[in-house]
Amino acid sequence: MYLRDAKNREEVWLLDHIEAMGLDGQSFRSRDYVVAVDEESNVKAGFGRFRIHTPDDEDATETCELTSIGVLDGWRGQGVGAHVVERLVTTATNQGFEDVYALTDRPNYLSQFGFRAVEREHLPEVLRERLDEKRETTTPEAIGMHLDTERFRMPERLRERFKVAAEQHDPEPDPDAEEFGIDPDEATYKYDTGR
Repeated sequence: MYLRDAKNREEVWLLDHIEAMGLDGQSFRSRDYVVAVDEESNVKAGFGRFRIHTPDDEDATETCELTSIGVLDGWRGQGVGAHVVERLVTTATNQGFEDVYALTDRPNYLSQFGFRAVEREHLPEVLRERLDEKRETTTPEAIGMHLDTERFRMPERLRERFKVAAEQHDPEPDPDAEEFGIDPDEATYKYDTGR
């Protein structure tokens, strides 16, 4: 498993999964995303977005938001999302951001990495507006989260899970007669012995 920047040709794949998971696809740009890929099968397992909000006011500072973090069903619980978050935080740090924010309805997930809940009035103005919009559209229970990038931590259990991550498949149910439109109480079979 490894992480890389998303490619332009993956726009449709990203948009399909963002929509299917009910994530925020506002102002979509594929170049803002990272993708987790299984190195053996080349199957994409998860993704996330590093979004910079540039203010209209020249004196105001830019704000960094981590958003649209998603892990496909067969890959959940294996550290994929954790490594997506880590990669996004590293990208923010490399671009000079000391603070990153997220607007989520799953604060416990992000708190394990060092994020802390932030009251709406303490968010940067652009994120207050985004939070209101998210609550009205995709995520009614969303709250603001903040991370000082120097305080990021990766739980060791998630690092270990990621090393051995493999897609989990639900077993296929056995088809029964009713799925084929056969009434088992009325049907007779060629080799019916009458028992």
